[in-house]
Amino acid sequence: MKICIYLVLYLGFIGISYSADPVEFSVGGFAFERPSGWGWVVPSSPMRKAQLSVPGVGLAAPGEVTFFHFGAGQGGGVKANVDRWLGQFQEGTSDSRTETVGKTTVTFVRAAGTFSSGMPGGPTSPVKDYAMRGAILENGAEGDVYLKMTGPEPVVKAAEDAFEKMVKAAAAR
Repeated sequence: MKICIYLVLYLGFIGISYSADPVEFSVGGFAFERPSGWGWVVPSSPMRKAQLSVPGVGLAAPGEVTFFHFGAGQGGGVKANVDRWLGQFQEGTSDSRTETVGKTTVTFVRAAGTFSSGMPGGPTSPVKDYAMRGAILENGAEGDVYLKMTGPEPVVKAAEDAFEKMVKAAAAR
């Protein structure tokens, strides 16, 4: 009987150890650290290499951060992705900027307004008062990494500093 109890406790401990959400994770050669308070989400698509949940603000729904990596020479390139991301927003504001962090070129993208949610090329649904922060970390050898945070505008605005800090820390390593 004692052996059974110890076995159950041991297996329970092992299960807890392996089911913990990762704080650090890698995508396309970059090591990311999940910001405090953000949740780990099992990616909802095989195209997504990682996915995080950003806590809601007030009554607003949570936001999400998605990570994509397609390999060297894949993914459409920086300009095509920036144009596509900005094209998903109407009746609002948008901008982008490029900077070098460590040895990595990073393009940051920002948009707010009415978001056309849905898969590229498929049907979309307009969502008012949404926002996006995106980042593209260029890595010619392994392929660029694409990050995109979307959600209600107050949620994205409250999380934008943590998003940029996470991106810059990964790019600087």
